[in-house]
Amino acid sequence: MYDFNYKRATSVEDATSSVAAAEEGKFVAGGMTLLPTLKMRLAKPSDLVDLTDLDDLVGISVTATEVTIGAMTPHAVVNASSEVQSAIPALAKLAGLIGDPMVRNRGTIGGSISNNDPAADYPSAVVGLGATVHTTKRKIAGDDFFTGLFETALEEDELVTSVVFPVPDKAGYMKFPNPASRYAIVGAFVSQGGQGTRVAITGAGPCVFRVPEMEAALAESFTSEAVADIKIPDEDLNSDIHASAEYRAHLVTVMAKRAVAEAVG
Repeated sequence: MYDFNYKRATSVEDATSSVAAAEEGKFVAGGMTLLPTLKMRLAKPSDLVDLTDLDDLVGISVTATEVTIGAMTPHAVVNASSEVQSAIPALAKLAGLIGDPMVRNRGTIGGSISNNDPAADYPSAVVGLGATVHTTKRKIAGDDFFTGLFETALEEDELVTSVVFPVPDKAGYMKFPNPASRYAIVGAFVSQGGQGTRVAITGAGPCVFRVPEMEAALAESFTSEAVADIKIPDEDLNSDIHASAEYRAHLVTVMAKRAVAEAVG
């Protein structure tokens, strides 16, 4: 691990101003990705600004139409929330499938989507539910937030403060997990409601993506059979020691079918 300056932020304003003033500052939320990256010397920030004490970024608010989750809310809290379980069961389930208990108790939704690992679970929920990401500077539609491999629309000193999920009429999430890390080799989040019909895939490509052909089919008939014969090309999909691009393309259809089946009960 390289040397760096460490600061524990006392407010959101303190955090953003500290990162802005640093030569190469980074926010630290749960640290589930950043700390291992630092230990392997794959990153060399000049300053780390710890968000642990920012209690105003922690919490869940649920109305009849929206679920708002503070950026520093751990996955375990989302998973255990009876309000989230009632409003968007698929979102609560997704949070409970992330990593292991240690990861779920330390990792946060803001950190997860800001890191935008191609195999992370939360990006599929953000896109699959048509959520809005609130930051210290603006509101960003979920469809515009994730821009590429480990890349987002965030500016260097811009901090996610919360994520607002519209409550759908129905939604489901299914993933084929890596047996060791529990990351999604392929995960599919489907929903139907005020944001239309959505199918968001994680793990298969460099970044979460939607499948318009499946969305059109499900808009006509929200059944597993509607997507059973829809195949996606594998040219731009990930291929590694865990799964080939061809296998991931196959899993997209399989996981989408299972997610729809879960959504309709």
